[in-house]
Amino acid sequence: MRIVVTLSVLALLQACSSVANIQNQPAQQQAASEYRIDKLALSEQRSSKTTVVLAFSGGGTRAAAMSYGVLKALRDTSVIIDGSERRLLDEVDIISSVSGGSFTAAYFGLNGEYIFEDFEDDFLNRDVSGALLHGLFSPRLWFSKHGRTEMAIRYYEDILFNGATFADLEAAGGPLLFINASDLAQGTRFSFTQEYFDLLCSDIADFPVARAVTASSAVPVLFNPVILENYEGCDGGAYEQQFGQSRQHDSTQTQQLFDDLHSYSDKVNRRYIHLVDGGITDNLGLLAIHETTEAMGGVAAVMERLNMEPSPTFLVISVNASTKPQYNLGKRKRPPSIEAAVSAMSDVQLHRYNAATIDLIKQRLEDWDEELGDGAIDTHHYFVDLSFEAITDVDRLQFINQIPTSFNLDEEQVDEVIKAGQNLLFSHPEFQRFLDDMHSLELGKFKGSFSSGTPDVGD
Repeated sequence: MRIVVTLSVLALLQACSSVANIQNQPAQQQAASEYRIDKLALSEQRSSKTTVVLAFSGGGTRAAAMSYGVLKALRDTSVIIDGSERRLLDEVDIISSVSGGSFTAAYFGLNGEYIFEDFEDDFLNRDVSGALLHGLFSPRLWFSKHGRTEMAIRYYEDILFNGATFADLEAAGGPLLFINASDLAQGTRFSFTQEYFDLLCSDIADFPVARAVTASSAVPVLFNPVILENYEGCDGGAYEQQFGQSRQHDSTQTQQLFDDLHSYSDKVNRRYIHLVDGGITDNLGLLAIHETTEAMGGVAAVMERLNMEPSPTFLVISVNASTKPQYNLGKRKRPPSIEAAVSAMSDVQLHRYNAATIDLIKQRLEDWDEELGDGAIDTHHYFVDLSFEAITDVDRLQFINQIPTSFNLDEEQVDEVIKAGQNLLFSHPEFQRFLDDMHSLELGKFKGSFSSGTPDVGD
């Protein structure tokens, strides 16, 4: 209790004295950065026969480890495309991430397969929480004009990102990343791409990747928001120019998105954008794919804008690291503690919201199939929903469900989560159907009939 009180006092005192460290620069007429959706059309390294999209959820080191396990599985899975054997890891086009999953996404985006050499030691098996807690007690922080978030950014720079910017991310030639945070004032998702920075009349090229990842994982109260400045004096602020015109008969959700995007044109009342944990607005990282596509006028409009033909196969892998810990409330007559009650309520809300998001994405994928069905290419989608609930080994499931949402896991916990990520993907029937259809596509016998199933994962 003394530690909690001490931390609370330190946080309040420090918050009162901290000032924003603005790192996004104004754009000169037009932003130089090409880290935008159009980048998809520029990649010659990935095949046009398939589009692979990954979504990494929040959940601290547990989410980072599960996402890492999925990347390992994709590295170890090959398909034949145009007569050549290709790793699925090299075919990933987009990664959308929030919170803990953003560490894996950003490190992979910058370093490619070198992630398998040092990410476990540099991050997954490191006591990140302990290091940040130690920093809170440092007198340097007490008398600093910058806050706890700046301390976290410096720490992530030291152990992972080494000053890398979005220009470096673009130069790396990896998949397009949607590192997602939450706009605290507007209650909406904010993606670190040039399209969003255009709304702020800013250039993302020199923006540090560590700062974006910190915003994506900045739990409110524990960390100060990452703040961006919304500049005046450019012609890129019109959301219609960046995201296209809204389609007729749009849903209320899509219209709300357009209203939120339009709010950035108010340079007086929205001069500063306060960004916090992306899990608040989309804990699975899936909504970025849906909302961006809808805001640009639909999947056909996206293909037209990119001057691309749709791929015959469209694979979406959702890496959901949420757990269901046992609070044993039903075994006790005594009312639960405040901590247990808040945790249980948060878990209920999270799982219900995740389920609604997954249902939405499944429906949208079917809609996109229909929308593209009139073209010369017959397209088929595959939605692979990975979650720990599919583990059939009761002891292993119980072990993983009790792993906390923190940045301090022991090696056994990390290893189990990595293996779970690998095994869940390998054994998922929808993923196996995708591999079978890719084989048929190569043989010229592709039919792509849609089916769904529930994975059965034991060892």
